[in-house]
Amino acid sequence: MPILEDLKAYAERATGLRRPGKRNAPELAQARKPHTVRFKDDGLVLNHPRWPLIIYRGAVDLDGRHDPAAVIEDLFEANGWGDTWRDGVYDYVHYHSRIHEVLGIGRGKGRVRFGGNRGRIFTLKAGDVAILPAGTGHQCLSADDHFLVIGAYPPVGTYDECTAVEERGQALKTIPKVPVPRKDPVYGAGGPLLKLWKKAK
Repeated sequence: MPILEDLKAYAERATGLRRPGKRNAPELAQARKPHTVRFKDDGLVLNHPRWPLIIYRGAVDLDGRHDPAAVIEDLFEANGWGDTWRDGVYDYVHYHSRIHEVLGIGRGKGRVRFGGNRGRIFTLKAGDVAILPAGTGHQCLSADDHFLVIGAYPPVGTYDECTAVEERGQALKTIPKVPVPRKDPVYGAGGPLLKLWKKAK
């Protein structure tokens, strides 16, 4: 699926077909109350010491006129989150210690555990968005054949992938240093993310 989706993304970007464009994509964001969850360090997965995972249910209007993946890509990019990709979520526990990540569901549904082996399982479906502060463990436990995730990252930070206890020492230093993004990937500069992550103790 990733290769097919990469080809579709390339063709859509080249032609503009089935894409709302960055100017129009924010109009497809639907106001939703954020669901937040904090996770503790479980010995393998550090999670973030202060900031919660944020989930917006049904936050993106996938109206059928545009390719759902393109809608989410354009929305994230309109709000300054880039390096987008189309795929699934890895089936092993991992986290990023140097960058935050956003996951938007373009189609299908999947069961994703956040926070590591002692975390919480959420069923994510088309239109849902999860924003993971650096350090947040994630792993796909199961998904239907249509499950498509669009991921992106804020402009500040460096992608890495941590899976082992040996990475703890360095991750403990880097996770707290990843700054708050300038914009919420769904709702922009006025979005809940900025308040939730700044005020969280």
